[in-house]
Amino acid sequence: MNESQLLSEISFKAIRNSGPGGQHVNKTSTRVELSFLLNTSEALSETEKLRIEKKLGNRISQDGYLRLQCGETRSQHRNKTLVIERFLELIRKGIKLVKPRKKTKPSKNSIERRLKSKKNQALKKSNRKPPKFDS
Repeated sequence: MNESQLLSEISFKAIRNSGPGGQHVNKTSTRVELSFLLNTSEALSETEKLRIEKKLGNRISQDGYLRLQCGETRSQHRNKTLVIERFLELIRKGIKLVKPRKKTKPSKNSIERRLKSKKNQALKKSNRKPPKFDS
């Protein structure tokens, strides 16, 4: 993954943001939307694209765009840096390989401890019940 090339392939759009700000919020476009076309990216290899598509498939639109928005602050520049940080983190997580889980059996000692604690719990519960009288 080439981050500088990845950042050059991103497009931004400024949108009016809702929230606090009074009249200022009606005049300025502070919310930033980041768009990234995954299929035509030259910064990512084919395997990286497949991994990202698999992991982030629900966030990618029908036309192949990955879109993120940020409108947390009143500053367009701060929102832009925040959305870039989020995007890079998302791409890094999407590329990262997950180690396959190795199946293991519990040790004999752990099985004994579990059964002993279950017995103690059952005893505790049975001691709470009122005694049964045979008549």
